[in-house]
Amino acid sequence: MFRYTKLTLLREIGLWALALIFLAPFYFLVTTALKPDSEMYTTSPLAPPKSPDFSNFVAVLTATGNSNVVMGLVNSVIITAGSIVGLIALGSITGYVISRNTRRWSRGAYYLFLIAIILPGQLGAVPLYMGARAIGLTGSAWGLIILYTGMLLPLSIFLYANFFRGLGTDYEEAATIDGASKSQIFSKVVFPMMAPATGTVTIFAGLIVWNDFFTSLIFLGGSANQTLPVAMYYYIGSLVSKWNSIFAIVIVSMIPILALFLFAQKRFIQGFSGGLKG
Repeated sequence: MFRYTKLTLLREIGLWALALIFLAPFYFLVTTALKPDSEMYTTSPLAPPKSPDFSNFVAVLTATGNSNVVMGLVNSVIITAGSIVGLIALGSITGYVISRNTRRWSRGAYYLFLIAIILPGQLGAVPLYMGARAIGLTGSAWGLIILYTGMLLPLSIFLYANFFRGLGTDYEEAATIDGASKSQIFSKVVFPMMAPATGTVTIFAGLIVWNDFFTSLIFLGGSANQTLPVAMYYYIGSLVSKWNSIFAIVIVSMIPILALFLFAQKRFIQGFSGGLKG
């Protein structure tokens, strides 16, 4: 039977204090973004805005040219969503084949993908750019989706393969007896049970692709398809130290990825712990 003791009370106080510490940066972010210029340097950073001003957000959302945040936001959503779909489709199928195949090559392929996770993608930036330019993929959202899918595919395969290894074959054998084909077994029996792995791949890939600046700047810089981090780079570069406007664009960039995390968080921890099992 649970008993509420003084130690329990101390633990709760400690957890609340820890939560407030982690939430403090978000408080400063929001209050500073809502302060007009007249309050920025005349009030305490801890003080909330006396008269909340949304003009900073309006300025962010109406910027044009290389600083077009709305267009960058749309491009980032398209590229991130396309990359996630490609990683889920290819990673789940490849991981399933590797985990269910008992031949020697499957284990070797698994370790090759594991090595590919460790290698930094920046090592191949120059040859990748030359190859993408040769086939007309630079400056294209599709080109960047293909690039991100290839770069993050080893991580997706690693997570899916470990999940499939921990999954029994009873359901698959029952479906085979019922006359289901291999594609039907995977799509209707196996894949629906991989929701934790899918949630993990979605969160990891979404965070990496959404926040990536280096690859987007090289492959999309100066084009109409530049992503949000690149648009933020141009926008913030013209502000110098106008922190209320800078924090406003940071909040705008955080909203979509926070929504994605809230959508997939139920499967995230379960998927991450399962993906680390050998």
